[in-house]
Amino acid sequence: MEAKLPDKQYFRIGEVARLTALKTSVLRFWETEFKDLSPPKSRTGQRLYTKQDIELLLEIKRLLYVDKLTIEGARKKLKATSRSGETTLSESKDVHRLLSLVKEVRDELETIRLML
Repeated sequence: MEAKLPDKQYFRIGEVARLTALKTSVLRFWETEFKDLSPPKSRTGQRLYTKQDIELLLEIKRLLYVDKLTIEGARKKLKATSRSGETTLSESKDVHRLLSLVKEVRDELETIRLML
């Protein structure tokens, strides 16, 4: 179902739109409808999607476009899937947010180091 994703940690919204064949407006709308989909933003305000975010987007797309579920139906299906004993998406998102913050701090420290 999924094409091979480039070996990158983060993807910008335009890249994600191309990889998922969805419009950027759809991606932003789905962020408001699915709480587990909330990519962190860079210092410049760019959304930074992970491979896990892209997998979630592809699953949402399948539920809505192939299985013809409503947004509410897709939410319920995703919630039921996350209860099956796996690490929940929201727990995983917390880890990704922390990693993103650490990366930003590291980048800023590297910038300061280069100025010295």
